[in-house]
Amino acid sequence: MLDVLIIGAGPVGLACALEAQRKGLRVTIVEKGALVNSIIGYPTNMEFFSTPELLEIGGYPFPVSHYKPLREDALDYYQRVARSENIPLRLYERVLSLRGEQGNFTVTTDKGEIQTRNVIVATGFYDLPNPLDVPGEDLPHVKHYYKEPYEHVGQHVVVIGAKNSSAKAALQLTRAGAQVTLVVRGPEVSPSVKYWIRPDLVNRIAEGRITAHFNTCVTAITPEAVEVRTPDGPLTIPAQFVYALTGYHPDEALLGRLGVEPDPQDEARAPLFDPATHETTRPGVFVAGTVCGGRATSRWFIENGRHHAQLIAAHLAAHAVAW
Repeated sequence: MLDVLIIGAGPVGLACALEAQRKGLRVTIVEKGALVNSIIGYPTNMEFFSTPELLEIGGYPFPVSHYKPLREDALDYYQRVARSENIPLRLYERVLSLRGEQGNFTVTTDKGEIQTRNVIVATGFYDLPNPLDVPGEDLPHVKHYYKEPYEHVGQHVVVIGAKNSSAKAALQLTRAGAQVTLVVRGPEVSPSVKYWIRPDLVNRIAEGRITAHFNTCVTAITPEAVEVRTPDGPLTIPAQFVYALTGYHPDEALLGRLGVEPDPQDEARAPLFDPATHETTRPGVFVAGTVCGGRATSRWFIENGRHHAQLIAAHLAAHAVAW
């Protein structure tokens, strides 16, 4: 039997496994996709906003030749850490349910059952996009993830949203030769967009290279256009491709099946947990990383979420004799 099963092989899940192993606990990670699956889904050559030392786990240096690491640097770094620590991984295996109690849990996956004394949920949020809930959202030319601009040269592309992901996508697409229209629900490009990105986007809008519609809502998507409602009335925007970059949210259905209760006082539906140990209201089930913020996905990042691993591992090691 395992001492702890970790759900999610992102940076925080890896940090949890690493810290627990160093406390002498028997550990395995189960991940429904690839190692650091969310980072694989990031745009090609995406630059992290953080410097390398803020992304490090387990004391392993993260050397890069530039000020901020790229997506590819992080992919290489985290797989090297996992390999160096010999962290047991069960990749491409989806967790379905959890039964039992602390000391004697059974985790059911799509490949079998796993016995464990404790469970850490480090599932992040990047796999579930926030839907627009409009007709046509499921058309094949509508995407919720942006990788790179090169297939869109000379094409009409609508980008929905005005935070960091949308801003960077709109700029890259424009510079690669796409005709970009930005649709923004609010009155302006979000003030939360990073200080070196926002002026670039605002200036490209001002000079007319990017068309922007503010205070505008999408009402439908067709194979050739995006229908919107602007302050001046309805408008049809030609679109051969659509990027609905409207954010993401945790897998609340999975959290419910694991017995993780949301905080009824929190509009973001963040899990209820003890901040000193990260144990939820279900004894033996812990949460770590960005999933701790619920739908408020900016509360926790790799930079601060990685420290949850030390809190949880210390608590598990101190109470191991009680299981």
